Amino acid sequence: MLLLGLWTPVAGVLVTCVEACVLLLGTADLRSAILLAAVGAALVALGPGSISIDARLFGRKRLDIREP
Repeated sequence: MLLLGLWTPVAGVLVTCVEACVLLLGTADLRSAILLAAVGAALVALGPGSISIDARLFGRKRLDIREP
């Protein structure tokens, strides 16, 4: 799903949850599990890119930060 850019936030949550379970069970390398969990969380926060199926289906979302 991530390679196609389809349901990116859902896939990011799944990656984060799986890597958190792997981290808690201690079945993999600590650094790689933390890295992949951080990448999954970043995908949830940032969303899909402009060239993705999500962007084509639902439109591209833009975040504007205004000065107070």
